Formats: sequence, C-alpha cells, structure tokens
Amino acid sequence: MSGHSKWNNIKRKKEKTDSQKAKIFTKMGREIAVAVKEGGSADPAANSRLKDAIAKAKANNVPNDNIERIIKKAAGEGSADTYEALQYEGYGPSGIAVIVETLTDNRNRTAGDLRHYFDKFGGNLGQTGCVGFLFQKKGILAIEAEGLDEDKVMEDALEAGAADFASDGDVFEITTDPDDFSAVRDDLEAKGYTFVSAEIEQVPDVYTAIADPELVVKMEKLLDTLEDNDDVQNVWHNWDRPDED
Repeated sequence: MSGHSKWNNIKRKKEKTDSQKAKIFTKMGREIAVAVKEGGSADPAANSRLKDAIAKAKANNVPNDNIERIIKKAAGEGSADTYEALQYEGYGPSGIAVIVETLTDNRNRTAGDLRHYFDKFGGNLGQTGCVGFLFQKKGILAIEAEGLDEDKVMEDALEAGAADFASDGDVFEITTDPDDFSAVRDDLEAKGYTFVSAEIEQVPDVYTAIADPELVVKMEKLLDTLEDNDDVQNVWHNWDRPDED
C-alpha cells in the first residue's frame, strides 16, 4: 500500500499532535460535546456516539481528566455552544478528491474559509456529492504491531466480527462495517488491545498520484491548512501520498 500506508498517516498525525496538542484537544472536545448533546446522555454506556468520540479522543492522547471535564460541561445547563455537522467536498490539485467534515457554529465563516483554501492551493470547492461517491465509510482500528503476534491479533479481530485484517509491518489495520465498529472495538479493548487510531473513516475506492512536484507541495499545504482550521474535524482524500520514511 505504498503512498497511503496507515502507519505513515498515523505518524504524520502523531507528529502534529506533539506540536499542536491544544488544537487536537479542542477538536476532540467539540466532537465529545456534540455527542453528549445529540446523543441525549452524558453516559457513554447509554450513548454510543459519545462512546465512539471518547475512544477517538483517547487514541489522540486526550487525558481522561480533559474528557470528563468536557462531558460535564456539555451536560450542564450553562453550555450554550451549538455546533452543526457539515460536510464539504471538492478537488485538490490534479483533481484529487477531498472530503472535509466540520463542526461549526457559523456555516458562512466555515464555507468561506474552505473556499479560500481550495482556491489558494490550486483546487476548488465543489457541490455536495461531487466526490462523495468515490469513498466508502468503514470502521478502521489500528494497533501498533510491535510485540504482538500477527496471527493472534488477526484471529481475535475476526472473532470479534471484523470484516478485514491487514498488516504493513508497523501496524495492524482492522476494518469493520460501520455498524459493527463499536462492538468490535469494545471486544478488542476487553482483550487488552490499545489503538493508535480508532474511528469511522471515509476510505477511497481508488487512489490518485500527483506527478508534478509543485502540485505535491500545494496539496500538502492544502491538507495542512484544512487540518489547522478549528472548525475542521476530519479531512479525507484519495491522494496516493508519497511515503516519508
């Protein structure tokens, strides 16, 4: 899986997390707060969306104290923040398909920002549905391979209800149907596994390479700028990104 190995993507995220922990924590906090309000409960046992958001936050190294504080604040009457989940779709340089998931309290600001970013870096924001058909939602769980037996992890994952299992040497990638994601994650957690990434992702059916080095730089800048925006929760794309070993 050259160019889009899971471990390279995770390492990239981890490196950013080290330098931008506050921003990552803010994004995770917003996701947890929305899950509390929309799920109607501050108890993860009774709110599967909250349970998923907590698991994602933990995989992003958000401390338990932070998570509990966010949940209490979101459940309190004094919390007036209201965020809307909106998805934007567009094209990066060389026609790379990009999906941007946001949680925003001002859709005009967010749309304006995203349009500016796409224009600035050689792409364009499109209509809803323009690239969404190129992706499938899948539950993806990533476990660091070091010290683990691949056959045993695969056996446990498939026994838990996973749809697929893959290894790129550094990380085991477990794929589930979105509806089975929480149950598979809970089963593996109960067996003692921890995850370096755990969320429902939008996985492209096909990947596209960029031949022009200048456009590679523009695509990197577009992704970095999108991910740096406070309203942006996730960015999915079908770029066959060069490995950075």
